[in-house]
Amino acid sequence: MSVKKIPPYINSAVASRDFKYYIFDWDDNILHMPTKIRMERLQSDGSWQEVEVSTATFALIRTDSVNYRPPDGKWDEAFRNFEDSPRRDNFLEDTRVALLRMAEGERPAPSFNALRKTLREGRLFAIVTARGHSPDALKRAVKLFVDFVLTAEERAEMLGNLRGYRQWLDGVGDGEFGTDEEEIDYYLSMCRYCAVTYEGFKKRMAADPIYQEKLAVAGDSSKPELAKEFAIRDFVEHIFHMLRRSGNLNRSVSIGFSDDDKGNVKSVSSYIRSELSKRFEGIKFVVYDTSDRSLSKGRKVCVSGQMNLPGF
Repeated sequence: MSVKKIPPYINSAVASRDFKYYIFDWDDNILHMPTKIRMERLQSDGSWQEVEVSTATFALIRTDSVNYRPPDGKWDEAFRNFEDSPRRDNFLEDTRVALLRMAEGERPAPSFNALRKTLREGRLFAIVTARGHSPDALKRAVKLFVDFVLTAEERAEMLGNLRGYRQWLDGVGDGEFGTDEEEIDYYLSMCRYCAVTYEGFKKRMAADPIYQEKLAVAGDSSKPELAKEFAIRDFVEHIFHMLRRSGNLNRSVSIGFSDDDKGNVKSVSSYIRSELSKRFEGIKFVVYDTSDRSLSKGRKVCVSGQMNLPGF
């Protein structure tokens, strides 16, 4: 006796949804990662002592060049744990530790639930982080987030939405979908993963004529903000070209960005106002400052148009 195969659920209603996309910083915004930055701190006797600081602390002290400096003046040494290693998948393993801490009761980072809802709804997103990992390393960590965080019901909702988008935008018919894992992998491959101190990212940024000029006059402390600007522009262009190919540029489009570093928030807000909002007049932008840990969902600080991030 043959068993009738149940066709996968397809949420065709996504075709009537608005277009909302998201850009997330990772550390202390999505997850409180255990990774530490190696620094040297000035002592009262004039000597320097090596200390390890969290990413949250580094966001506060990174421009304090009087009292803090990287070991032997080498930033590569300071961020050694924030790069890929042949001996350990640093980002994936630290993400696993952070997720386990949450399962044990640690308070979620401000944008944790926003990413969770973004994944459930199958909306495109970018991870933009001041780390040195490969895009594939970041993608593996997001896949771990999917597997660890989403319930069975949320995963089913996600897959129904993903198939709905594929049916609508890619013309995939019944019986043509891949396995659940293949559909999730296809979705995640459509998103963007930018670790701005990764060599591949830095080379791509340095080859861009506009950012060649910006980098030439930028001080060391402002280069991380410039790198995030470049990553954000890359994602916005990706969304713009995707919508143009699918003939949906006439629809309402919103893009939100969240970060726990006040310097990045200020820089990105200025960049949106002065450049992105003028170049992409049909797109609405929002920036969320998640630096204040007393606010569980962050604070809206910059708006071009109107938009609310899910979970905020």
